[in-house]
This record gives sequence, C-alpha cells and structure tokens, in this order.
Amino acid sequence: MTINTGDKLPEATFATMTADGPKPMTSNEVFSGKTVALFAVPGAFTPTCHLNHLPSFLNRADDLKAKGVDAIYCVSVNDPFVLGAWADATASAGDITMLADGSGVFTKDIGMELDLTERGLGVRSKRYAMLVADGTVKTLLVEDNPGEAVKSTADALIDAM
Repeated sequence: MTINTGDKLPEATFATMTADGPKPMTSNEVFSGKTVALFAVPGAFTPTCHLNHLPSFLNRADDLKAKGVDAIYCVSVNDPFVLGAWADATASAGDITMLADGSGVFTKDIGMELDLTERGLGVRSKRYAMLVADGTVKTLLVEDNPGEAVKSTADALIDAM
C-alpha cells in the first residue's frame, strides 16, 4: 500500500546519531503533536540528494518554521553512522534531524521503496517530501525520477502549504 494524503503514518522505529552513538527514535516521538516536514532521499552523499534535495531544506528551514513547521526530518535507507556523517558534512544537524531507516521497514510500510539493485544500491527510498500533522499526511510530493529533486524540494513543499 502506498501512503496517501489523509493517511496516518505507521508505527516505526528509526535510528538517529547522537554524541553517544545511535539512538532509537519512534514515529510517535517524531510526529506526535507536531507539524513536521519530512523528506526522503535515495541515499546520503548521492549527487542529487547531496547537492540539491538536502540543501533545499537546509536553505529554507527558517521559512518552513515560519509557516508552522515544528521540525524537519530527513529519512533514508542508510545506517545512522552514514547519516550522522552526512549531517556533519553538510552542517545540517541544527536544522534537520536525520532518521535512519536502515532496513527500510518504514519505507516499505508506506509503499515508498525503490529497487536500485541494478545500480548497485539495493532497495532504497523513493524521493519525496511530505507535510505531516500529528502523524497524518497533509501533503505528499513524490518525484517521478529518483535522479531529480523538483517536485519534492522545500520550495515545492512551501508552495503546497
């Protein structure tokens, strides 16, 4: 089943990197009682993700917060160590929290898995952005091509708000 606008996000446990190492973070902790901008990338450090998608949210973080977003999260089917290194390399930790969905459980549960096995990347996430209010999807923007970040940028999400 693919998630749609109006659907409640499923229970999941992500991992975030902290100074003390990986820490679990449940979907309840991420979404409950908050308005959240959530975007997903096929992989940390990959060209479109690193040079376009993540920077769009980093550059517009204040604008998202001015429109009522309490938190910005990036989810990827990567491990928390890779996402921690990516947060460090992009200086995004103060504005964006990285959520590792290492086994892709959340990604599969919402129907956003993307098989990039032929490219040597395994099963990853489609590129998307969503506005979530108290765990319910209010806006969902999914890219047609994983190598593009046009429909799912922070600008597109702000325009849809």
